[in-house]
Amino acid sequence: MHEQSTVIQLAIVGGCGRVGLPLGLAFARTGRVCVTLIDINEDKVSQINSGSNPYMEDGASALLKELGGKSLHATSSPAGLKDADCVVMVIGTPIDQHLNPTVYTFKADLDRVVTEMKDGSLLVLRSTIYPGVTKMVYDTVQELSRKIHVAFCPERIAEGKALEELISLPQIVSAFEPESMQKAKELFMLVAGQVIELQPLEAELAKLFTNSWRYLNFAISNQFYMIAQNSGVDFYKIYKAMTEDYPRMRSFARAGFAAGPCLLKDTIQLSTFAHNNFFLGTAAMLVNESMPNFVLNQLSHLQLSTKTVAILGMAFKGDSDDRRDSLSYKLKKILTVSCRKVLCSDPYVDDANLVSLETAIAQAEIIIIGAPHTAYRALTFPADKEVVDVWGIWHS
Repeated sequence: MHEQSTVIQLAIVGGCGRVGLPLGLAFARTGRVCVTLIDINEDKVSQINSGSNPYMEDGASALLKELGGKSLHATSSPAGLKDADCVVMVIGTPIDQHLNPTVYTFKADLDRVVTEMKDGSLLVLRSTIYPGVTKMVYDTVQELSRKIHVAFCPERIAEGKALEELISLPQIVSAFEPESMQKAKELFMLVAGQVIELQPLEAELAKLFTNSWRYLNFAISNQFYMIAQNSGVDFYKIYKAMTEDYPRMRSFARAGFAAGPCLLKDTIQLSTFAHNNFFLGTAAMLVNESMPNFVLNQLSHLQLSTKTVAILGMAFKGDSDDRRDSLSYKLKKILTVSCRKVLCSDPYVDDANLVSLETAIAQAEIIIIGAPHTAYRALTFPADKEVVDVWGIWHS
């Protein structure tokens, strides 16, 4: 893409989010890239420029202190797009209130970005998008007679492990034209040891297939958990027997609240793309989304209207501060209708309505593990407390 000594100017649109910031840090630490994080969230912009990391992300805080104000800075101004050799958009296609993918917001953001970019630069779509959106972007650029290279290089990292996985995992790159593909390969080879080439539709589906497969995997475990619980047996005793020293069950997930900002949304997008013929995906949604209701039904014999219930862990997964689309909040809503009082606690989530762990345990007769934070593994509870542990965090 550039001579070895050239410093690449990289702008990341949506760069102060949970995907954009670690990506920017990964490029900035190579010493070959100057990164501008562009974001409309003024609070996050100020926080990052002050050297404070807004998220739980391994290694990010130290890197931000080292690189912030040098090879990486944040801004709410789009001015950085004009000088960028590469622009990465980490804005995806959301689903609307009718559970349909929508590209209107994405298209409006795209038009603004393309207008500001210089000819000869590379535009990389990074977040999950509906199949065909890369082609729409490519066609838009052609219609505007702009000489901008378009690529789709899907993000596949796990929150909290982004900086490690950006290096260790292969990066998928896709483009319609050989020169665009080459530019995308050269960009991501700066941070990754391996890239895999696909056509854009293949790459779009690869991303949706990946998240949908994980969502289905969790649904199978959750369905088995429900069957075991309804049969009066210990799911995790069975789980241990099935998986111990038995490689063919290595991919068998533990049960739990399968949620977060990607898995359900991407399964819905894939179902829509398949003209609602993705029956396994539909079944997985019914199973995973019903887990809070299943927990409630399992407790219905305890005269909930007289009980205080505590949910420990409001993040969508363990050891995370991300509460987006967390099923713990869905559980809170349905418990509020049935219980005398519902208390919620989490050591990482920023929510003014949460109480301390000590208060939650002391006041509640029933305790439900909402997210399997490692900090909870050492907990012990009085014998008179009813504890619901869907995740099996106390099972080895």
